[in-house]
Amino acid sequence: MIETTSASFATTGMRDAYRSAQSLSGAGFPPAQQSEPGSFAEMIRSAAKDAVETIREGDMAAQRGLNGEIGRQEVVEATLALETTVQTVVAMRDKFVEAYQEVLRMPI
Repeated sequence: MIETTSASFATTGMRDAYRSAQSLSGAGFPPAQQSEPGSFAEMIRSAAKDAVETIREGDMAAQRGLNGEIGRQEVVEATLALETTVQTVVAMRDKFVEAYQEVLRMPI
């Protein structure tokens, strides 16, 4: 009797866990709207605009934290977002410079 109950409980628990995992995978959400593909320049312009905004928000959060207007957690989160953005921008810059140098080395 106890074995049957525990087996039933385990089966129900696994079924519930599977359903929860399916809902986390996004199966229950409507598909994201895809915008029409733009040019490469538009994509870079948008990414640069987002990066500048993130950096400004991080700087403002640091200033507000020094003034005591926001808590440490918010300052740390904004600073980490700023740091990640700067690292990404530097990596992209390095790739662009590398690609440009590669084009310059091409024979005409």
